Amino acid sequence: MMSEALFYDTLREGLWTGFVVAIPILTVALTVGLAIGLFQALTSIQEMTLTFVPKLAAIIAVFWGTMNFMSETLVSFFQATLIPVIIGG
Repeated sequence: MMSEALFYDTLREGLWTGFVVAIPILTVALTVGLAIGLFQALTSIQEMTLTFVPKLAAIIAVFWGTMNFMSETLVSFFQATLIPVIIGG
């Protein structure tokens, strides 16, 4: 049976790992969104695809570039934290 402290520690570490993995994508999405919003405000162009397509392309590019980091981070979290908890060690 899992103790309450172990449960919360595992939950905290899982949330932190998810945060660290999501930071690159969220940062790029925010930066590109702000740049496109500024461009739209300066030019008075209000096209919905103007915000969606470049942001999606930037997110895919960052995901592609950080895929190795994300995979290694998640695998190390599973190996160091979740698998021992599942096994009971």
